[in-house]
Amino acid sequence: MTAPLDAAALDQLFRTARSHNGWTSEVMPESTLRELYELARFGPTAANTNPARLVFVTSAEGKEKLASVSSGNNQAKIKAAPATVIIGYDMDFPEHMDVLFPHAPGIKAVFSDPAVAEQVAFRNATLQGAYLILAARALGLDCGPMSGFDNGKVDALFFAGTKIKSNFICSIGHGDGANLFDRLPRLSFEDACKIV
Repeated sequence: MTAPLDAAALDQLFRTARSHNGWTSEVMPESTLRELYELARFGPTAANTNPARLVFVTSAEGKEKLASVSSGNNQAKIKAAPATVIIGYDMDFPEHMDVLFPHAPGIKAVFSDPAVAEQVAFRNATLQGAYLILAARALGLDCGPMSGFDNGKVDALFFAGTKIKSNFICSIGHGDGANLFDRLPRLSFEDACKIV
């Protein structure tokens, strides 16, 4: 990888991309969701753990369920979006390590301490959620990430009988430009960084 992306690509991914609150009425086809995952799954995770588990909520019934356990303003966003993905993290991720990290037999034991497993799962699924947002933007889609929901109720509705826990949610589709906030400031390099 030697050539930087051009300015238009950097704008699409970062500089002019926005968190959307309003959506067009298009339908999100399964083929697009599959393409999105196929791109996002290549983002790096610690020891290739890949703990993220995704539920793409696209049906009217699913949207109603998710909206019912979300905070007031988020309910309308979820119902209007073509898809809202629940980004979860699987506490059973070590069960896949023989396949995902085959050159280190026995690595599953590294995650036998529940506190270590929780930290690894949460951190790396969060990374995977960020990769998903960038992948969506790269495919010409808009995103509206959200917290503002009851994690326990989401887990009961969408992850019952598993060891998957919800982290955050993100609506995906084509934004209609409605209800966009003005671009908010970001910290400068001097305020957020140092070189040692």
